[in-house]
Amino acid sequence: MTATGTTALLGVAAEAALAVPGVAGLQPRLAHRLAAAAAPTRASTSPGWAPFEADVRADRAPDGPGWHIEVRCVLTGGRRALDIARNVHDRVAAAVIAHLATHGVAEPVTVSVTVTGVAA
Repeated sequence: MTATGTTALLGVAAEAALAVPGVAGLQPRLAHRLAAAAAPTRASTSPGWAPFEADVRADRAPDGPGWHIEVRCVLTGGRRALDIARNVHDRVAAAVIAHLATHGVAEPVTVSVTVTGVAA
């Protein structure tokens, strides 16, 4: 996998999202949670395993060059969810664009953020 491949972008996006004040964590998708429950012995060193695959999704844009990043996060209480989600959006977009630029790639990046819950 290259430094501008999906696995690298997942890590960059997850790290940026987790650095936002008010983000308690990233939320795995139901399909990934069910798969993990069905195969609890799957080691983190298994081929094809990406540490953030369930929390952040990175796909090539279907209509041309570029990337679409989807982040699912759980927030802490005490702040407006909209403000935190906007901050996650902006920071993830900036981090992915900067990561691509450091590898000589200039491609458009779109980001969607879904708030899946608020931690008590």
